[in-house]
Amino acid sequence: MANQPSERIQKHNRQQQEYFGAGLKKTMIPGKTNYINRQVDQMVRAGNLSVGDRILEVGCGMGRYTLPLLERGFNVAGLDLSLEQLARLEEFTAGRHNVSLYCSDILDHPAELDGEIDVVLGFFTLHHLHDLPASFYAIYELVKPGGRVLFLEPNALNPLYYVQIFCTPGMTWEGDGGVASMRQGVVFQAMRQAGLVNLKVKRFGFFPPFLTNQSWGPAIENRLERLFGWTKTLPFQIFSGEKP
Repeated sequence: MANQPSERIQKHNRQQQEYFGAGLKKTMIPGKTNYINRQVDQMVRAGNLSVGDRILEVGCGMGRYTLPLLERGFNVAGLDLSLEQLARLEEFTAGRHNVSLYCSDILDHPAELDGEIDVVLGFFTLHHLHDLPASFYAIYELVKPGGRVLFLEPNALNPLYYVQIFCTPGMTWEGDGGVASMRQGVVFQAMRQAGLVNLKVKRFGFFPPFLTNQSWGPAIENRLERLFGWTKTLPFQIFSGEKP
């Protein structure tokens, strides 16, 4: 089991809990949209997920991505700092899915999960964590030998994220400023230090949600993101690695 989080990390976690507990953020509410489905589909392909995998979603929140994975037949458990968010996830499942939920910091995850997980993944979670190297050490403990680790994150090289943080009501630099650390060198170094191998990054996306959710959105977006010269600043990136 990972070490108990330090006082500094506990303070950071309290700030994150307050940030996500300050009202119902629309961007976290589960829903069936092209935007969400495309992100889930990209993760499924990047991780070569199968219905036989035991999957732990870190930072599952109220289930915006947990529910689409469950509806695809995957065996997903959720871990989050916030009891309030986990309670909302249970409400959204409405008894349709039997999902195990854990309220804890990744650094203090339940010991019984160590070495039992085939895939640890997260959607827009890493940039909210205080200590990337320590978090990846903890994640390494969770995963079985040969298991996979995947995180979908904002691209730090895309300037629109910084505009969004400063212009969107409810978003703050304290809550979302970790986007600036979501650079390949920073994330890969933390993953490599933890012992993960076969590190990869895949970038995709182009449109904001209201365009992606149009009937023609995904097809046009696919074409645009393939244009030469844009790949390094595409808005979404999946970092992946394996435990040897």
